[in-house]
Amino acid sequence: MVKISKEAALQYHQNGRPGKIEVKPTKPYRTQTDLSLAYSPGVAYPCLEIQNNPDDVYKYTDKGNLVAVISNGTAVLGLGDIGAMSGKPVMEGKGLLFKIYGGIDVFDIEVDEKDPEKFCEAVEKIAPSFGGINLEDIKASECFYIEERLKKTLDIPVMHDDQHGTAIISAAGLKNALEVAGKDIDKVRIVVNGAGAAAISCTKLYCALGAKRENIVMLDSKGVITSDRANLNEQKKQFATDRRDVHTLEEAIKGADVFVGLSKGNVLSQDMIRSMSDNPIVFALANPVPEISYEDAMESRPDVLMSTGRSDYPNQINNVIGFPYIFRGALDVHATAINEEMKMAAVRAIADLAKQPVPDIVNEVYRVNELTFGPKYFIPKPVDPRLITEVSAAVAKAAIESGVARHEITDWEDYKQSLRQLLGQETKFTRKLHDTARMHPQRVVFAEGGHPTTMKAAVQAKAEGICFPILLGNPDRLTRIANRLKLNLDGIEIVDMRADQEQGRRATFAKHLAEKRARQGYTFEEAYDKMYERNYFGMSMVENGDADAFITGLYTKYSNTIKVAKEVIGIQPGYKTFGTMHILNTKKGTFYLADTLINRHPDEDVLVDVARLSAHTVKFFNEEPHIAMISYSNFGTDEVGSPWKVHKAVEELQQQYPDMIIDGEMQVNFALDRKLRDDKFPFTRLKGYDVNTLVFPNMSSANGSYKLLQALDSDVEIVGPIQMGLNHSIHFTDFESSVADVVNITAVAVIDAYVEKIKKK
Repeated sequence: MVKISKEAALQYHQNGRPGKIEVKPTKPYRTQTDLSLAYSPGVAYPCLEIQNNPDDVYKYTDKGNLVAVISNGTAVLGLGDIGAMSGKPVMEGKGLLFKIYGGIDVFDIEVDEKDPEKFCEAVEKIAPSFGGINLEDIKASECFYIEERLKKTLDIPVMHDDQHGTAIISAAGLKNALEVAGKDIDKVRIVVNGAGAAAISCTKLYCALGAKRENIVMLDSKGVITSDRANLNEQKKQFATDRRDVHTLEEAIKGADVFVGLSKGNVLSQDMIRSMSDNPIVFALANPVPEISYEDAMESRPDVLMSTGRSDYPNQINNVIGFPYIFRGALDVHATAINEEMKMAAVRAIADLAKQPVPDIVNEVYRVNELTFGPKYFIPKPVDPRLITEVSAAVAKAAIESGVARHEITDWEDYKQSLRQLLGQETKFTRKLHDTARMHPQRVVFAEGGHPTTMKAAVQAKAEGICFPILLGNPDRLTRIANRLKLNLDGIEIVDMRADQEQGRRATFAKHLAEKRARQGYTFEEAYDKMYERNYFGMSMVENGDADAFITGLYTKYSNTIKVAKEVIGIQPGYKTFGTMHILNTKKGTFYLADTLINRHPDEDVLVDVARLSAHTVKFFNEEPHIAMISYSNFGTDEVGSPWKVHKAVEELQQQYPDMIIDGEMQVNFALDRKLRDDKFPFTRLKGYDVNTLVFPNMSSANGSYKLLQALDSDVEIVGPIQMGLNHSIHFTDFESSVADVVNITAVAVIDAYVEKIKKK
């Protein structure tokens, strides 16, 4: 775990704008009309609509996406009763987590009131503002009463996360840990060390999963909670044991199958773990110091299945895996409560997610090659992007089925897509690419078949129905890699281009290439030797009709790939070059940038071709190209170097293609600011148009521009590079490409190949 100093923490909260959250407008506000719509007089109309139909509050306000994080500061983290105001940084932090993981807006509310009755009255008075209430850091036993009362008196979801968040995540972890250990929940002996809000709620949920109360021993600061003890509160009485032979933790844990610690650090010894049954499950969840350290627990015996609340060890029990998505699902159906059915749905969804292949982003964050279900991974990681879709949808569905939803979801795939878009995991653009490709899947050859990224992308593309993948590589090697990555290659063709059985195909490809390139000095023997190289062989498969599209680039240098593409595939008639484009999806719209990869130092003739290819490609994506040719000067102010090349290219394009909406040379700020450009240069052919396509004077500026935007703004989605101008669907990736990048390029390649087939009919 990263060591945090007091100074660093204080600076983090103080520097710049104090605190961690802010309120941002979601509607235009720059003009007087905007303000009149936002407030008086326009605001009166939605007010009256809500008066006539109270449910319209979800239609006209942020209530359906607004949660109150409310505390009285009586049990703040491990700090205890520090007061409402002192707990505010924690509540702001909870609001930040709601926003970044669930896309949920939060007002943190600190109520300076310890009397449960008066606290509830305060919350009930402000409840109409919110779609849900997250109670936080309220001490036991008052928290039990407060939550139960508010659940009865309010018609919106109320959840005390300290109780139920930990319960839901640990229950999912316990469910999977028992599966790994090969044990049945109705037979295991469970020791719960701690009897506060979290411990009580956890144990209740374990019982709902099937644990037997007679098999549970709970301890508090005085030792084992037995039924003959005096002055037990109602919560502790539920789990008081009739056993008289156990009084201490050391006695209770002997022969136990499960230990759940929600108490304090360093109370569990190695000898205690050694006294447990085979394959013991130890959840040491005290924070920041667990009941026993991960290292000591693992050293005590090799078969222990271990969880802590810490991020630097496997199987972290972290509430952030649950509460943003539970509230997300509840809010999206305008639920009146978070009930037991919804909690159990969250448990099952979280548990099931840990058994699915892990996305690359999770492996990258935790710096591991792969996570697979087992002793060191039976709980999803907090950064898993699938949590929002799987858990939220499960909770929403449970709310509908249990009758607490006021709004019904009917298209669940569409709902999941909206959740991915909410957090920027997916845009309508990429979804449209995938949907279009899925309508006409093609045979796609992947050059680097043994590369983990390629293999994962091929498996995903096949699962989504985007293509019929063909992997180039040795079958035995690829099978070993797939087994290590836990990938299923069923239905995926593997072609070993160097195998004896491929001799005939190599000869056919070589003959074709030698004939095609005879006047460039190619011989059959030379061409045959080249067919042992993956790019020559794979592109020849497309050239000869054995496949429809080809993906390469994770290993190969671009210079070599470009050379092979020109030799095997060739440039489209009417062009002297080919190029590449990157598509940038931003909050301001979709932009097409060229040439980002192929032409390093283009002359004016190459720039003309790149602009023409760009126009064709933008139309390919069903948009009308409005093209700005970019330079560091505007319209002939510099008559040497790259500005003059761009100037001459624009001149030729406007003469030869009078219908093309293109102009330049111009600086990028004029290209992207229509008002600035139209006021300063009213003569431009782009007047009245928003530019969506940028053609740069050389590869350095194009490549640098898209990578700068990618580095500075994590919300920018980049698709590419997209090949423009070759005779067949040959597309490139690079060594930085993720699985998602390769799948997106595959979708483009499939559409490209299908369009090519249509043209030939």
